[in-house]
Amino acid sequence: MIKKGSKVKILTGRDKKKEGEVIEIDRPNNRAKVQGINIVKKHVKTTKEKKGGIISKESFIHISNLALIDVKEKIKKTEAKK
Repeated sequence: MIKKGSKVKILTGRDKKKEGEVIEIDRPNNRAKVQGINIVKKHVKTTKEKKGGIISKESFIHISNLALIDVKEKIKKTEAKK
């Protein structure tokens, strides 16, 4: 089960084979935001409070495109290689 704070690997898309940490989950739509993955540009209008411009931020990715990484298993593999 993928939860907030879980380490995941991206299976498909332009960020394939990258790893990151889940920062937000959208359960009704089966989507998750992963830190540093699926970065999109957003154009923001200038307001009295905020300066406008182009910002980069993470976008949601479907949970079926994520694989949970077992941290304990990964540690065992690296120790076995040594």
